[in-house]
Amino acid sequence: MPRPISRVHLESGLKLDLNDLVREGSVRQSASITTPISWSNNYTGDKIASGFITAHTNGPDEGWFPNEGRLDIEIGDLKQRISMISRPRHFGGRQWYFICPSMGRHVSVLWKPPGAREFACRQKWGRLVAYSSQCSAWTDRAHRGKARIKARLCSLGGFDPAEWEFPPKPKWMRWRTYLEAKSKFDRYRGMLNRGAAQALAKLRLVLPA
Repeated sequence: MPRPISRVHLESGLKLDLNDLVREGSVRQSASITTPISWSNNYTGDKIASGFITAHTNGPDEGWFPNEGRLDIEIGDLKQRISMISRPRHFGGRQWYFICPSMGRHVSVLWKPPGAREFACRQKWGRLVAYSSQCSAWTDRAHRGKARIKARLCSLGGFDPAEWEFPPKPKWMRWRTYLEAKSKFDRYRGMLNRGAAQALAKLRLVLPA
């Protein structure tokens, strides 16, 4: 049985993943870019929030040190500025990180849980929040995983969720990213299929022949 928990689910709020923003072209080296951003319900696909982000990574032109930047967020009444910094990768190039506004940590993901007034790193929220996976059985986690992957692909590709179990590759998504998503989706589907087979086998044991 999943253990009872009264903490707020992080996934019910808003998430900023810097690696996703870079892959989607919303953050680019030596550029200032304004792009729309939105968040949808993982299950229904309904939009829950939307706004704009402006990423500045052209350091010296703005009077900053090289390899520094910022992300300006505007979502309804929320206006927040988040500093960014890039670090060299071992295999070449640079990796961008958010600097958490509350704790100064270098992180790739920031969260705004339901009821919060700003984005901050997971550590900022402490035991006030929990991931949904901490509060659900493995079948719930598998269903959530499938729904999350499907919703993201449909959102990026403009597909109707009702028409696809697993959507086609969005136009600008890299094949490697798409195949990784498909592999995860298939693992979740396999978990559910095995669970259904095990449940059926147990049912046959208790039913009269």
